[in-house]
Parts: sequence; structure tokens; C-alpha cells
Amino acid sequence: MAGPGVRIEEIEGEQLLGALAALLAAKGIVTPAEITAQIAATDTASPAQGARMVAKAWTDPAYRVLMLADGTRAAESLGIPMRGAPPLGVLEDTAGLHHLVVCTLCSCYPRAVLGYPPFWYKSAAYRARAVRDPRGVLAEWGTVLAPEVRLRIVDSTADYRWMVLPLRPPGTAGWSEERLASLVRETDMIGVTLPEVPGG
Repeated sequence: MAGPGVRIEEIEGEQLLGALAALLAAKGIVTPAEITAQIAATDTASPAQGARMVAKAWTDPAYRVLMLADGTRAAESLGIPMRGAPPLGVLEDTAGLHHLVVCTLCSCYPRAVLGYPPFWYKSAAYRARAVRDPRGVLAEWGTVLAPEVRLRIVDSTADYRWMVLPLRPPGTAGWSEERLASLVRETDMIGVTLPEVPGG
């Protein structure tokens, strides 16, 4: 009997999940501990994880090289669980090149480092316009690129996920990684916005 405020569907879903976990464990596919760890990793995934990576890349040249070469290993080196996630690629913005990430088919997203995708990222309008009119999309977010800056659109897929390593904002020399991470928003790591120094 469901208690007050508890829906039957929620109970059935929990029972189904429990039965599936028990079956996977019985067949030796995964252990209960691995399932618990994966649930915990999912619960802790958020844009703060990606922001930590960006801030470290801004301050640690060796880590930046690792992050650009193998985003998955770079995430794991900071204790971010990546097991079971598609490979993570990292796109470095430069003074002459800006990246914009989109999933043209659905909503593929690097959830381990950015959390769940925002509703607008999944929308048909964003997915279509990011390819057809990327500068227009960026302008709506307040991101106006100089005409000479090349814009590269990158498709995130079920097989390979992408995040952006944005340019470090000027005026942040000597800042700690923690302070730098506080500047980095989810939208900066998709490429629709640029990190800004408050009051800068």
C-alpha cells in the first residue's frame, strides 16, 4: 500500500530497478557496490565538475595538455567518475577560434562533467539553429564574436561527447583554481557564453 504522497508508479519503478540490479549482480555483470557507486556518480555530476577541470587547465599547463589529449583521463585524474561514459573530447577556444557544441540528433551531453543537459540544449530550435545560424544563437546569449573569429560547430554524439575549454578571462592572474572555477558556467563549457569577471 502506498503511503500519502507516494505514487504507485514510483514504487513499481523502484521495485523494477531493484530486480534489475539483483539480476545483473546474480549474473556477475556488475556488483551491488558498482551499482551504488554509479548512482552516486550520477548524483554528484554537475557543471561544477567541468568548471574544476577548466580552472585547473587555466593554471596547470601539464593538466591542460592532458585535458586536450584525453578528456576522460583528465576528468578521472580529478576524481570525477567516468566509467561507462562515452569518451570525452575537449575543444580549446583561442583568440581566433570559438567552439559551439550541439547534439543535432537528440541531447547527447557530457553528463559526468556537466550534469543533466538544460532544457534548451535538447530543444529542436537550438539543435537546428546552432547549425543553421550559430552566430545568431550566440548573439541571443549576448555572445558577439568579432568577424575574424572563426566559429566551429561540433556535434556531440552517443559515441563521443564534447565540452569547451573557454579562454581564460583577462584580469584573473594570480587567482586560485577555486576562484577561477566560480567564474565558469555550464553555458561557457557548451560555447554559448564566455566566462566573465564580475564587475570586469
